[in-house]
Amino acid sequence: MPEQFAPHVLREYAMLADGMRAALIGPRGDISWMCVPKWHDDAVFSALLGGPGCFAVTPADPRFVWGGQYEDGTLIWVSRWITSAGIIECREALAYPGDPHRAILLRRIRAVQGAAEVRVAVDVRAGFGHHRMGRLRRDDGVWTACSGPLRIRVTGAPEAEAQDGALEFTVKVPEGEHYDLVLEVSDTELPGELIQPDQTWTATEYGWQREVPQFGNTIAPDDARQSYAVLRGMTGAGGAMVAAATMGLPERAQQKRNYDYRYAWIRDQCFVGVAAASCKEFPLMDDAVGFVAARLLEDGPGLRPAYTVDGGRVPDEHDVGLPGYPGGSGRAGNWVNGQFQLDVFGEALLLFAAAAENDRLDLEQWKAAEVAADAIAQRHTEPDAGMWELDNERWAHSRLICAAGLRAIGRHAPAPQGALWSSQADGLIADVTNDCLHPSGRWQRSPTDSRVDAALLRPVIRGAVAPQDPRSIATLRAVREELARNGYLYRFRQDRRPLDLSEGAFLLCGFDLAMALHQSDQPLEAARWFERNRAACGTPGLFTEEYDVEQRQLRGNFPQAFVHAAMLEASRRLADSPPPWGGLNA
Repeated sequence: MPEQFAPHVLREYAMLADGMRAALIGPRGDISWMCVPKWHDDAVFSALLGGPGCFAVTPADPRFVWGGQYEDGTLIWVSRWITSAGIIECREALAYPGDPHRAILLRRIRAVQGAAEVRVAVDVRAGFGHHRMGRLRRDDGVWTACSGPLRIRVTGAPEAEAQDGALEFTVKVPEGEHYDLVLEVSDTELPGELIQPDQTWTATEYGWQREVPQFGNTIAPDDARQSYAVLRGMTGAGGAMVAAATMGLPERAQQKRNYDYRYAWIRDQCFVGVAAASCKEFPLMDDAVGFVAARLLEDGPGLRPAYTVDGGRVPDEHDVGLPGYPGGSGRAGNWVNGQFQLDVFGEALLLFAAAAENDRLDLEQWKAAEVAADAIAQRHTEPDAGMWELDNERWAHSRLICAAGLRAIGRHAPAPQGALWSSQADGLIADVTNDCLHPSGRWQRSPTDSRVDAALLRPVIRGAVAPQDPRSIATLRAVREELARNGYLYRFRQDRRPLDLSEGAFLLCGFDLAMALHQSDQPLEAARWFERNRAACGTPGLFTEEYDVEQRQLRGNFPQAFVHAAMLEASRRLADSPPPWGGLNA
C-alpha cells in the first residue's frame, strides 16, 4: 500500500492549476488534493482532508531538505530536494490550458547533481476516496484503470507493481538526465493517442507565456505576475473563477468556520476583474464581465452570491465522510446558496464601469448593468447577509458599495440614465448616514452594531464618498486605531478578546488599507502596509484568506483568489502618485 501522507501546514503547499481544476502538492512530492473533472466535483486525491488517494514522487533517501519555486509567471512548480547523495528536482504541472474532461498531470524528475532515486506511488481514489482503482492493466508499459466513473492512464511506469488498487515503483535517473511521468484522469473515454511529454510541456510553457503579462506598471512586477498566474489558473474557459481550490480548511481550529470555496463568488469575480482592469490587462476582466453579466441576465434581482463554475446552484452543505484537515471538517457545499447579499449588485456595477471605461462593455452587458441597478432600487431596504456572509442586517457596507457602483456606472451612461443612477447613489448615502453614522463621525457596521468594520474602507476606495469627506477620514482613523495590529488588519472586533485570539488578520483588508492610505496622500504608510501584507504568504508565494500573526501561519482555504487580486491591484495603484483629491474611480 502507498504511504499515507499526513497533511502539512498550508505555507508548504504549492498549487498546480489549469483553469478547470487544481492539485495541491506538498514538500515530499505528495499531490494530496485534486478534484476531477471540475473544481466542485469529488476529490480523487483527498489526503489533505485525511482521506486516501495520492500521487507522490519522493526521494528514496529519507534524509532530505525541501525547497522549490514557480517558474516565472506560471503555475509550473519545481520541487527541489537536497539529499545526502545529491540534488533532485521534479518539475510539476497540470497541462495548460486544461481540458474540461481530462486532467493531465506532468511530472519530470531531474537528476541535478548525482544520480536520482525516487519512490513513486499512484493511488487514484474517486468519490473522496471511496473508489479504489480497478481493472488495472499494463499494455506496452502503459497502465490503464478505472476509479468509480473515472478513467485513468499512467505512462512512464513500466516497472510498476499493482497492489491493493495502487501502483508503486522506484525510478532511478542518471546524473544530468530526466524521466517523465504522466497521469491522466478523465470522466470520458481516453483518447487513443498517448501524451507526448516534450510536446505537452512545450504547449504548457507557451500557454503561460501567452497569458501572463510582465506588469511593468506595478511596484512589484514579479509578485504581480505570480498573482495573475494564480488567478488565471483559477479561471476556466467559461469565464468563471473559483474563490479557492479547497474546502474545509479551518480559519480557527474547531470553530465550525470550514467553508467550501470551490465555487464562483460574484463578489470575488468582480474584485479580480477590477484589479485586472486597473493594470490595463483585460482578459480576466472580460471573463469576469461575461460570467457576471450572464448570471444577472438569468437571475435578475434574485442573483445568488455564488454559483458553480458552469453557472449552476451551489449544493447544500453535506458531509463527504472524511476526517477533515486538523481542526476542520470534511463538509462540501456552502450555505451561501440560500443568502441574499446586496453588495454583489454594487460590485457588479463597479466591474461593468471598469469595462465601460475601457470600451469593453457590449449591449447585452449594458442590459446586465441596468438589471443590477434596478435590483438595488428594488432591494436596498432589505436586510442582507453582507460581505462577510453574516446574519441578515441592513449593513452599511452593502449599501455604500452599491452607491459606489451606481456612481461609477453612471459616469458612462447616457445623461438621463446617468443622472438617475447618481441620484440613487446620493439617496443610498443619505440613508446610511441617517442610520449608520457613529456619534464619533465614522461609519458603523449597521443600525444596531456600532463597531467599525474594515470592509467600510472599500466604499471610499471605490468612490462612494470622497477620501476628504469627514466620514471617510474618521472611518480610516478608527480602522487603524481599533483593527490594526503589527502591520496587519482584522475585519472587525469579534468579541472582547485581543484581536489575534478571535481570528486571523484578514489579508484583503491589509491591502485595502494600503490603497486607502495611498488615496489619502500617505504613500509611505501605504507602502509599509503593502510590503507587510505581501510577505504574509507561504513558501510558494500563495496567500490564504487569513494570516495568524502570532504563529505566522496561513489560515483558511487555499489559495484565496481575492487576496491575490487585492495584491495585484494595490501593486498597480501604489505605482502612481496619489490622486489629487482621491477617488480610484474619479
